[in-house]
Amino acid sequence: MRKVFLVRFAGCALGVIALLAAPFSTAADGKSRAGKSRVTVKYPSKSAARAGARPRLVIHAKRHGETFIAGELNLKSSAALVFDLDGGLAIYGKNTQNKTPIASITKLMTSMVVLDANLPPEETIYIDAADYDSVKHTGSRLGMGTGLTRREMLRLALMSSENRAAASLSRAYPGGTAAFVVAMNRKAAELTMHNTRFVDSTGLSSENVSTAEDLVKMVRGAYEYALIREFTTTSAHEVEVSAGRSLQFRNSNGLVRDAKSNWEIGLSKTGYISEAGRCLVMQAKIAARPVIIILLDSLGKQTRLADANRIKKWLETKVDRKPVG
Repeated sequence: MRKVFLVRFAGCALGVIALLAAPFSTAADGKSRAGKSRVTVKYPSKSAARAGARPRLVIHAKRHGETFIAGELNLKSSAALVFDLDGGLAIYGKNTQNKTPIASITKLMTSMVVLDANLPPEETIYIDAADYDSVKHTGSRLGMGTGLTRREMLRLALMSSENRAAASLSRAYPGGTAAFVVAMNRKAAELTMHNTRFVDSTGLSSENVSTAEDLVKMVRGAYEYALIREFTTTSAHEVEVSAGRSLQFRNSNGLVRDAKSNWEIGLSKTGYISEAGRCLVMQAKIAARPVIIILLDSLGKQTRLADANRIKKWLETKVDRKPVG
């Protein structure tokens, strides 16, 4: 009997140890997996890092609540999420499941649908009255009859968030705008963005809604397209809109435009309508680690950029550059 008791006791002890050792993580669908509340993600030593490995990030995860890494981070955006691509988990979250209008962040989905259709990139698309903004009545420098290639329209929609360019791309889609919106929602479903809905290609409608968690999936999907990476990170571009007349367009993200910003940005998109507030999504490398940053409903014109810089500074202090082993 004593032997049986000792065997059972040892088995229970090993089970408890295994349970305590189980890592806590946040799955791609935003659901938490049970386990210990502290996780240390270790990476190879400095010598290995020189060969291409990245520094380790020590993560203190919480089983409850939305902040997953130790330390204070006071963001002004109403919803925010920082996703570590190497670790495959969220390392900071705030209202990540709140469904909210996303404004011109929409144009990342617009660009994926356009590129998936494999339509001729050099085909000229002309701005039509149907491309004018009848929702917010915003202006545009692309006047009636302006003709640009599909490639250039896509560049302006992504880089400068040009609404008429985005509208023209959906109108020139096989089956027109209605078919394009169907394709947008189908693509969202393919990316398992279950809390996302699109009704137009520009984001001018407040009915284009998503969550921070879903937008991580959209950014990851969009990052697979070389043209989206290129166009969203181009600081400025000049286009010829008529014979002898050119227009200069700038990136809508000040962090991309500013050569002194010290950011390594792989993808970027801004958005704004009054219902959505100021929005910003990016894929970037911070301290040599790739992350996705989602910032939604920021108050004030510069708040989203300030929040991004707060995240950058915060993450840089969390990277342990000491040798691991």
